[in-house]
Amino acid sequence: MSDGESLGGQDRKDRRSLKLWHVGVFVLALYLLAAYLVVPFAWERYARRHPSFDDDPRITTTGDGHPGDPLNVALVGGEEEIKQVMHAAGWFPAAALGLKSDLKIAADTVLSRPDDEAPVSNLFLYGRKEDLAFEKPVGDSPRQRNHVRFWKEPRPDPDGQPVWIGSATFDKGVGLSHTTGQVTHHIAADVDTERDRLFHDLEQTGGLSETYIEAGFHHKLEGHNGGGDPWHTDGDLYVGVLKTP
Repeated sequence: MSDGESLGGQDRKDRRSLKLWHVGVFVLALYLLAAYLVVPFAWERYARRHPSFDDDPRITTTGDGHPGDPLNVALVGGEEEIKQVMHAAGWFPAAALGLKSDLKIAADTVLSRPDDEAPVSNLFLYGRKEDLAFEKPVGDSPRQRNHVRFWKEPRPDPDGQPVWIGSATFDKGVGLSHTTGQVTHHIAADVDTERDRLFHDLEQTGGLSETYIEAGFHHKLEGHNGGGDPWHTDGDLYVGVLKTP
């Protein structure tokens, strides 16, 4: 084979590799466009046209109108008392979403490093995102974790104490959303187990003056959250009253 033929073959290989690289970049760009722009926009338009898609007030929503995680816990007391009892129970405040925290959780997930302040995605109730969020790490990576979000109720309880209703779920791993294709945590379907775990931890602190159950809080006992993850519950809401200072 002559040097000219050899160079010609190498040139064809280089052009083929360049073409494959361009195709890969194009496919990646299409995925990012679809997962983070087209699908969320289309779902938001759908939700606006179908306001009764999921009008159960006992379920949170995502920022683009998906039904979110079910509410299953509540605490009665001041914000500082909640922070103190959660700290005593071994739960840490979740960091706010942002470039720094997003990059940190991504690196910690890939490198299997513990992160007790990993951010949680925003869910909405009463037209706003969660007021408080806490987590309890599992193992050496933020792939799995216990976490809970709380929203302050518009009205206090009959004694004038603030009421915080929340959603406790367990992140069992990281993957692609079943609805948008975005990278997200997937929750375990049995949300009652996480509810029970949180209240077990809280009761061990001695910081609750009373606990009771609102039986039948949920009429809808199963569904799917914003990431397409199934969930199911016995329908009960666990309520804890914090001891006053």
